[in-house]
Amino acid sequence: MNFSQYAETHEVTNQVPPLEGSNLYLRDRSLQEWLRRYGSNAETELEHYGTLAGGPLMSAGFLANENKPVFKSHDRYGHRIDLVEFHPAYHQLMRTAIEHGLVAMPWDSSRESGHVTRAGLYYLHAQAEIGSGCPLTMTFASVPALRLQPELAGLWQPKILSRQYDPRNVPMSEKAGVTIGMAMTEKQGGTDVRANTTRAYPVSTPGRGQAYELVGHKWFCSAPMCDAFLTLAQTDKGLTCFLLPRHRPDGERNQFYIQRLKNKLGNWSNASSEVEFRGALAWMVGEEGRGVPTIIEMVAMTRFDCMLGSSALMRQALTQAVHHCSYRKVGGQLLSDQPLMQNVLADLALESEAALALTLRMGHALDHAHDEHEHKFARLVTAVGKYWICKRAPAMINEAAECMGGAGYIEDTILPRLYREAPVNSIWEGSGNVQCLDVLRALAKEPGVIEVFFDELDGGHGDTRLAALVDRLRRNLDDHDALAYRARQIAQDMALALQARLLLASGNTLVAEAFIASRLGEGGRVYGTLPRGIDAPALIARAWV
Repeated sequence: MNFSQYAETHEVTNQVPPLEGSNLYLRDRSLQEWLRRYGSNAETELEHYGTLAGGPLMSAGFLANENKPVFKSHDRYGHRIDLVEFHPAYHQLMRTAIEHGLVAMPWDSSRESGHVTRAGLYYLHAQAEIGSGCPLTMTFASVPALRLQPELAGLWQPKILSRQYDPRNVPMSEKAGVTIGMAMTEKQGGTDVRANTTRAYPVSTPGRGQAYELVGHKWFCSAPMCDAFLTLAQTDKGLTCFLLPRHRPDGERNQFYIQRLKNKLGNWSNASSEVEFRGALAWMVGEEGRGVPTIIEMVAMTRFDCMLGSSALMRQALTQAVHHCSYRKVGGQLLSDQPLMQNVLADLALESEAALALTLRMGHALDHAHDEHEHKFARLVTAVGKYWICKRAPAMINEAAECMGGAGYIEDTILPRLYREAPVNSIWEGSGNVQCLDVLRALAKEPGVIEVFFDELDGGHGDTRLAALVDRLRRNLDDHDALAYRARQIAQDMALALQARLLLASGNTLVAEAFIASRLGEGGRVYGTLPRGIDAPALIARAWV
């Protein structure tokens, strides 16, 4: 008997078409509107990068994560080399980003709205692959700290801003472009960097800009393949910041030894490491004994990128969920047409747009940091936004994966990678508690910051619900009893108030009303609990053009 008639068991139907190749900028109305609102006029650049992010960079992101970096301690002859090898896809991601200004753009004085435009480009890049964002962020963020030591900035800054990517492990003098990493925390201290034990010894004359030899370890050294690192070490006057290059001026390798790469939950394409300094040559940056205030110039920028990266992850999760639900049928009806799924998708869209709005408002503040109001705004909201947006990302991405059912749990899609990536931004550069306590510190010790915050809220901008939250915030901040204990609640309310104010001021009644009704009104504690009367289909349509 011939059983070949039974070889095919079913016909493949009700599957979602591929999303690859979409222009992530052109299909994101919210991004376009918020960038224009804050002064970006780089439509052509953004549109081009949207094509790259949705196409070749998206493909490279999968390859870079499937082929993790590999540490090679020695060559075949037994020489210590301390190299980290990467898949070509990783280099493709780095090269594309650097050539398009994701490091250099904000520091070009002739460029208007450089931080905002760069944020838009980074937002697109991070949706394709955020692991490469670590060295990109640190290289971008190193500039303000290095500028505190002009002679070092004069040597390194031209190559940081060159828009040329050179991954070779050769001396800086032989390269047109360099990348910068960071090594701050140690085993015994972690976030408490004042507990660091690494020591710095002057080679000859001590002081700013002078050469020292560093002896000690770092528990986390991000991107160990970089050309130099900003790091912290103790001198006789206390914790001090140093620039430590991979190579010495004579071209020989520095006494910088990688012990191992970290085996991380996510962020697989990027290498994070444990290192030792065995008399490593480094140069003092900033005032001796003032290492934390010096390196905080860099940390402020990296925290901004944590906001930006988390916002990007949420946006890509939303994109995937809306795309899936627009094609997948259950019970003969598209998921996106079913009321409860509309509630969920609309809620996710609100979360994504509110995160983007607050992040680009921060970019605007950085572009106008010469203005006292904007400078104080950035000082406070870096911590507020870093806390809230990074805290919201994991749950939001989990909900987006749930919209896709089992498909959202399979590595063939990007959702598992987005979910693995999400926690790092809430941990890196100070976890939630660190950010909330920094909020209190800024309010207490930075004159005028609290006035700038309430001035920004404009008494609720004509909305009674926001006005009630503003009044509650005033009372809670005036009550100093157990203030540290209540720091998370305060930071949360500050973030929600700012997001509501920004959405109101944008003039988009649809988005602002839905956000305020759900976040300041009767909305529930999980996504998909928007109150009645909200135009969910319109919010979904806005989310994916």
